[in-house]
Amino acid sequence: MVIAAVGASSVDFLSRMGVNDSKMLSPQERERLYPLIRKRCKVAIVVIPAHEIDAIRQEMTMNACVARAHAEVIRRLSPTVAYIDACDVNPLRYAENVKSYLGTPCELVSEHHADRTYPVVSAASIIAKVIRDREIQKLARTYGAIGSGYPSDPVTITYLNAYIEAHSAPPPIARKSWKTVSAILKKKAQSRLSEFF
Repeated sequence: MVIAAVGASSVDFLSRMGVNDSKMLSPQERERLYPLIRKRCKVAIVVIPAHEIDAIRQEMTMNACVARAHAEVIRRLSPTVAYIDACDVNPLRYAENVKSYLGTPCELVSEHHADRTYPVVSAASIIAKVIRDREIQKLARTYGAIGSGYPSDPVTITYLNAYIEAHSAPPPIARKSWKTVSAILKKKAQSRLSEFF
């Protein structure tokens, strides 16, 4: 998981650059914008590998994990106002969750799809997505065709199914606490059980 924050005193230049929600941009466009954002803005990044997320999930929910990471990147930039793409169904509750980990005064604006509304959040989403894509490429060099790592990606699901079939466990690069992995494990266990009946 990659969480990023971008700090800028003005967002006009970000709008002129053409930043947008990273999901709306091609990989080539994200790569083009990435160095421009890094050059003009303060950037803070947190990368949490799968095994760390599994350990964190023993203590807290996934939303709390993301909120804590959001608080960390915000704290590194020390803004007076921070705009957050809320991952909770209740954006105000999410802001309070982030604030509980922040420890420093900062006005938080928490909204759904903030990466489409605020250029600074768009820029942060681009930074996070480029870094995530690069991390996935590194993993693919070691583990083969793993796909994007998203549950909607058939390549990822095929890889997970094959790995779990061969090893009776998820690969070390996949979160054991991920619903997609637990669903595959459950399905495999049920099919093995049905062999006895």
